[in-house]
Amino acid sequence: MANINHAPSKYMLNLLHVLPAFASEEDNVINTIVEINAGSINKYEVITETWTLKLDRVGFSSLSYPFAYGAIPCTWDLDNDPLDVEIVNVTEPLIPGTLVEVRVIGIMKFIDGGEVDDKVIAVINDDKRTNHIKSIEDLGEQFIKETTYYWEHYKDLKKPGTGKVEGFFWVEEAIKIIKECEERYVTEYLPKFN
Repeated sequence: MANINHAPSKYMLNLLHVLPAFASEEDNVINTIVEINAGSINKYEVITETWTLKLDRVGFSSLSYPFAYGAIPCTWDLDNDPLDVEIVNVTEPLIPGTLVEVRVIGIMKFIDGGEVDDKVIAVINDDKRTNHIKSIEDLGEQFIKETTYYWEHYKDLKKPGTGKVEGFFWVEEAIKIIKECEERYVTEYLPKFN
């Protein structure tokens, strides 16, 4: 778990920049830093440069996250943030700031305020309760409806109509987008600091 290719240090490492996106590429397992727990209306984000967990905002309604939520290290999405992950079928709360290895089962393509803000969908890799979940189809129609409803309405009291789900896609598309975000991290994000 969490093999970091870095010598021991007396300084705290920023896991968003030292962990690879994939824990096991052949098994579609990725590293994820948990930012938000299911049931929360608080929007926490890891500050990319410092790895500090920040309260970005309190939700504008009682609509809470129906899944745990986090970010993939060493990725950079088109919304100028690490690529997001929905961790579904979680039975116990995940503590924000925790590193979790999750297995990719698909991706939801999403537009938020005119920006691409895709969400990888995954399950905890080492949870026997989720071994049978191989794709988004295994989550059922209610998952699609609930997730779509959440993302298309979570900002309604502040900016109505700004979120648009463009569809749910399988593992292959998710892996393709993760790899694109890994490349963007190297070509667009890292050069800002060299």
